[in-house]
Amino acid sequence: MSSVRVAGVGMIPFSKPGQSEDWDVMAEKAVRAALADSGVTYDQIQQAYVGYVYADSTAGQSALYRVGVTGIPIVNVNNNCSTGSTALYLARQMVEMGAADCVLAVGFEQMVPGALGMVFNDRKRTLDYHLSKQVEIQGYDETAPMAAQQFGGGGLDYQARYGASDEAFGLISVKARKHAANNPLALFRDPLTLEEVMASKHLFGPITRFQACPPTCGAAAAVLVSPAFAAKHNLTAGVEIVAQSMTTDVAGTFEGRSMMSVIGYDMAKEAARQVYEAAGVGPDDVQVVELHDCFTPNELVSYESLGLCEEGGAERYIRDEQNTYGGKHVTNPSGGLLSKGHPLGATGLAQCYELTHQLRGSADKRQVDGARFALQHNLGLGGACVVTLYHAVG
Repeated sequence: MSSVRVAGVGMIPFSKPGQSEDWDVMAEKAVRAALADSGVTYDQIQQAYVGYVYADSTAGQSALYRVGVTGIPIVNVNNNCSTGSTALYLARQMVEMGAADCVLAVGFEQMVPGALGMVFNDRKRTLDYHLSKQVEIQGYDETAPMAAQQFGGGGLDYQARYGASDEAFGLISVKARKHAANNPLALFRDPLTLEEVMASKHLFGPITRFQACPPTCGAAAAVLVSPAFAAKHNLTAGVEIVAQSMTTDVAGTFEGRSMMSVIGYDMAKEAARQVYEAAGVGPDDVQVVELHDCFTPNELVSYESLGLCEEGGAERYIRDEQNTYGGKHVTNPSGGLLSKGHPLGATGLAQCYELTHQLRGSADKRQVDGARFALQHNLGLGGACVVTLYHAVG
């Protein structure tokens, strides 16, 4: 078993639907940026894992053929919102097991305006388990977006347990915009006040419009290598993937009456536990976190599922500003999905891009002082959760 290094990362600025280049062009640009950052040429790539949700089969080949046609295995990956980190997970496994020394992971998405919906409406829905459980617990509102009902329901569940205020959720959006102001690749960089967040259109539960991530187009990529490959080719590769875990839903997700479980709390908690145990470190050792804030309730409950604060302590963690610069952890310095944007297939690799720069000390105005350990959390309903721990080498 080999340790795994991040040799290079690439990302393009995220944009609104209708304002981006085509999906294959976006992917090509992200890959070329990652290759240039790594010092690796495409003919040195031995395998590639390409993540996307809204594209046809073998779109990965179409995108990568723009960079080179070398006959390597190209695997297409689709795992809802955790697609990008699933591609990263597979690439990391290949290097760790010694099946390859230099592997590319890339994710892209070209989205359309409006709330997420099912692509295939002529057959059984893949989210029926989750939607059926939602109907059992809280019913279904035909006037509200599906995803907002799921994550808003998770927020209502949390409020019923711990009494968190609506404003606690709104403060997460204020923080996200503040962080995104320093990220030239983020979609929304203008500041928001708490009053503006709370006055925006109500969606469901504690969620208002400014507490929901926007449909986004974009791409990001990473080159993973073994230490032996890095040494042979004189690559810096100063960021190591220390531990990584991927989990899916557990039986309790569908047996209990918890919308927090339905939106992934349990599988995130288990993935984090596995990562901390494998790495021999805990959340107190982590300085910077990129977590899956598709809606503000998911960021709030993730503080607890990842062990960043105690159960029931998320509102105090937020109000004491323990989730930003000068606090215990800096969460989503990139602006997160709420402000940077959420092109589904690219998100997990965009998180990798941000954390790699944080551990290199090259995050410019977003830099977290003394960042040595970084945690990534990427979640998709349906469901899958990938948690990754990075460490600055040397």
